[in-house]
Amino acid sequence: MDVLNYIIANWQLIVSRAGEHASIVAVAVGFAILTGVPIGVAITRNRQVAAAVLYVASIIITIPSIALFGLMIPVLSLVGQGIGYLPAVIAVFLYSQLPIIRNTYTAIGNVDPALRETARGMGLTWPQRLRMVELPLAVPVIMAGVRIAVVMNIGVTAIAAYIGAGGLGVFIARGISQTDPRQLITGALAVSIFAIAADLGLLALQRFLTSPGLRTETRAIA
Repeated sequence: MDVLNYIIANWQLIVSRAGEHASIVAVAVGFAILTGVPIGVAITRNRQVAAAVLYVASIIITIPSIALFGLMIPVLSLVGQGIGYLPAVIAVFLYSQLPIIRNTYTAIGNVDPALRETARGMGLTWPQRLRMVELPLAVPVIMAGVRIAVVMNIGVTAIAAYIGAGGLGVFIARGISQTDPRQLITGALAVSIFAIAADLGLLALQRFLTSPGLRTETRAIA
């Protein structure tokens, strides 16, 4: 009951912190899509380059988030941005690369070779084949990578409260430092609900972006 009363009394602050949280995740993952999808497509042309890129991305994602924030403080302090919004966005951007690049690479690489040959036989160039055949088929898998990146980084962004980036993690940080279970539970619930809502929303977007033929095929298999 104390937690519910706290939520009711502070719902405007919770909404404000949720907006900060969403801003960090949306900007970072948005830029990650703009870079990760082209990288994932490009590395399908060379397996050795693909292995190197995926290896580097895998190393980045294994770095603990609090350690990555700590590493960026002295670097970004040189431009007066050692704490706050910018390092949080950069960290989430870096963590988003692996699922997006890997899923794009996998999706493009698994396109049926017969479809490629058919497109080539129709006289389509590689960019045309990519735009008209391969990417439409790859959309479900690419979107799955985006969903993974978003849900994972909603949790990572909660840690960003410790470097002054705001967000829902502020409730968790204050709950721990002040030994206040109301704030701690409020923050944890808000982050969890936000992650579930984001995943469901992106799932709906994934279905919308998937071509009707693939949607029909998926239903038939199910």
